[in-house]
Amino acid sequence: MGVSSQSMCFKSPAPPTAPGRSLKNLSQSVRALPVRILTIGKKRSKGVQLLVDEYIEKLKYYCRVDDVQLKPNPKNTSDVKAQIDGEDIRIMQHIRPEDWVVVLDERGQDIGSEKMAELVGEARNTGSEVLVFCIGGPYGHGQKLRKRADVTVRLSTMVLNHQVALIVLLEQLYRAWTILKGQKYHHQ
Repeated sequence: MGVSSQSMCFKSPAPPTAPGRSLKNLSQSVRALPVRILTIGKKRSKGVQLLVDEYIEKLKYYCRVDDVQLKPNPKNTSDVKAQIDGEDIRIMQHIRPEDWVVVLDERGQDIGSEKMAELVGEARNTGSEVLVFCIGGPYGHGQKLRKRADVTVRLSTMVLNHQVALIVLLEQLYRAWTILKGQKYHHQ
């Protein structure tokens, strides 16, 4: 299910922000869900890992972040469908029924930083224990994950390498929390 341009569309009902409450006012009621980021990809470069570590360090003041890197499917690499299916099985093994799952996909809905903050802030209303973001391999996500997703968004209209997507996601999560807390990192 995607994210509409008007409001977040969740599979299960999530109460909207109360009338007259801005994202800044929402910050007092935000219960931080732990975040788990599942990324399909090969070993990261040292530079990328430094940036990942830096953003995780910044985010620890708002929420716990687990960075889980999953190897791409090495079997049948010449068979794209087999590779996607293998990666789909691998990523689904790390998702629990009570998780709130956000799939990052180039065909997902466009959202801005404020909508990302809304997604993060309202995820607690879903009854979920963990907010999970999924970054796929070079051929994208499989059907099981797509069906399981609570929200599907895109970070860019351009296709991003999994390492670049991870850095963009982490920066946007940090930005989302600064928006929710009314801090000066984000400007309009």
